[in-house]
Amino acid sequence: MTTRLNPYLTFDGDARQAMEFYQSVFGGQLRISTFGEFGTSDPAVADKVMHALLNTDRGYTLMAADTAPGMPYQPGSTMTCSLSGDPEEGLAEAWERLSDGGTVRVPFEKQMWGDLYGMCVDRFGVPWMVNVVQSQ
Repeated sequence: MTTRLNPYLTFDGDARQAMEFYQSVFGGQLRISTFGEFGTSDPAVADKVMHALLNTDRGYTLMAADTAPGMPYQPGSTMTCSLSGDPEEGLAEAWERLSDGGTVRVPFEKQMWGDLYGMCVDRFGVPWMVNVVQSQ
């Protein structure tokens, strides 16, 4: 896997419909995972999108999710820059530099899906997600 920088959109409960629409516009393969698939037992969010990934034949990558439980939906701040790649791509170092002087929202650590992941807002107010893919 090569390192990719792509937009990550946040929706207020209609991420599935939005991503299916984007797939109809751009084509490609769409993968959707729900909060329920990752162990959330709350029926109010179990079918909501925890993570969606659209990869197109043109090389476009678009990611999205519904607002996570306990997090506010804030129109106007519904896009995040997402970096993802292999461990040797320097993403851990990028995380350190991006989060330095900023605000860490999710510590950079191993997550339930097995990858190293963190969320921060850099010192300029830009939100970032960094995901280092771990061998399965």
